[in-house]
Amino acid sequence: MPRFAANLTMMFTEHPFLDRFDAAAKAGFSAVEFLFPYEHAPEEIAERLQCNDLKQVLFNLPPGDWNAGEKGFAARPDKFAELRQSVHAALPYVKATGVRRLHLMAGIADRKDPKAVAAFRTSVEWTANFFGDQGIDVVLEPINSRDVPGYFLNDFEFARDLIADMKIPNVGLQFDIYHCQILHGDVTMRLREMLPWIGHIQIASVPSRNEPGEELNYPFLFAELDRLGYDNYVGCEYRPAGETVAGLGWFAPYAGVKV
Repeated sequence: MPRFAANLTMMFTEHPFLDRFDAAAKAGFSAVEFLFPYEHAPEEIAERLQCNDLKQVLFNLPPGDWNAGEKGFAARPDKFAELRQSVHAALPYVKATGVRRLHLMAGIADRKDPKAVAAFRTSVEWTANFFGDQGIDVVLEPINSRDVPGYFLNDFEFARDLIADMKIPNVGLQFDIYHCQILHGDVTMRLREMLPWIGHIQIASVPSRNEPGEELNYPFLFAELDRLGYDNYVGCEYRPAGETVAGLGWFAPYAGVKV
């Protein structure tokens, strides 16, 4: 049975961020993820995790000025110094939360530009080596161009092939089913093909990015993950259509699973 992590950036937004940990635990989640923790002290987040017996399964490395349109540095040849600074900035949060998986964002760049590709490979290798001795994995997520125009990593096969070619043990694919359906479709076959490289999975409905449903048969996909032997967490990176708890009917069979 899949284990689900509530995404606290998108879910339980009826509450201030730190109170979302309490709300997620009360709703039956045993794990959480979020985009960025950096507006809060590491100790505050660690306290909420501990008080609610929650596991932190993922967050993103700092992306730069998000409000100004920056979406990471990894594919930006001129931003390698900023990337290294961002990794060091994340360290206190890594230690405080005990997280073992981090998302490295590629940024806005042309995937067909050899310099951007070379910069991305260099950034991935450096970041993975930095965290490798700490037992931490780095995951790379393809993002659809409808949501983030110009994002460098916008193709699942390209990402899979790059990860396979680099052969870095602690680098994996962040497989967001929502992005995959928009970019390529044929989600089930891509899960089957790419499972050896997948380090984390996320979900949302298509096209609304609300609770699981609409185009995709999520109960089938959850059962497929069991059949495939996927044993990491599934992040619920969706925007509830209304009040978060009111939309958790899909989650009822899985609430409280900690295996």
